[in-house]
Amino acid sequence: MARFLLLSFLLLVALAVGVSSATSSAEEYWRSVMLNSPMPSAIHDIIYPGKAAVPAAHEDKVGSIFFLEQSLQPGSTMTLQFTRTTTGASFLPRQVADSIPFSSPMFPGIFSRLSIDPSSKMASSIKKTIADCEAEPLAGEQWFCATSLESMIDYSMSSLNSSNLCAMSTSVAKATSPKQKYTITGLNKEKASELVACHAKVYAYAVFHCHPTTASAYTVSLDGADGTKVQALSV
Repeated sequence: MARFLLLSFLLLVALAVGVSSATSSAEEYWRSVMLNSPMPSAIHDIIYPGKAAVPAAHEDKVGSIFFLEQSLQPGSTMTLQFTRTTTGASFLPRQVADSIPFSSPMFPGIFSRLSIDPSSKMASSIKKTIADCEAEPLAGEQWFCATSLESMIDYSMSSLNSSNLCAMSTSVAKATSPKQKYTITGLNKEKASELVACHAKVYAYAVFHCHPTTASAYTVSLDGADGTKVQALSV
């Protein structure tokens, strides 16, 4: 069975900051190593944030957007809000990301390099994300915080011990839609023997928390009350 890299954008929070966007080198790297998987539009949009939109989902309670397996039945309904934003945290080229400190002892250098006020909300978000990334995994668990698209791909291939990966992400048809009731119209359980799930963290540029998982992955087709169609990735 296939090995999957799951790009979960249900938790993506878009933040506009004063850092350079990624060049096409990340896209070229993807094409050179992800031979059997087209780049999801959501990833393309993070590489080129000025040219497209980044899908995100918001809920009153973050935990409620992780669907219970027994609730994933055609005809079931749930209230969600999916949006596309024209600004977002973009991927940096790997050589740039690798040159920026990413550890708690280096907070002053990080804030200086990124021109961030140490007393700002962004500074607090940076501290929390780095703390999450530095936290000791529980026994039997592992994770990795990818600060570039290239490092995310490399980690996934190393973790799954394969270069034959298929990337998936949530896609939203409309640019904006209100919080509304969605009906499940279709459900497909992906036939994946091994998975790596990557969730976006709140940071000055795109950072993803990636980890292997044995959970089942589903592609869920949703129809909103206003006609919005969503292909949601659920793990």
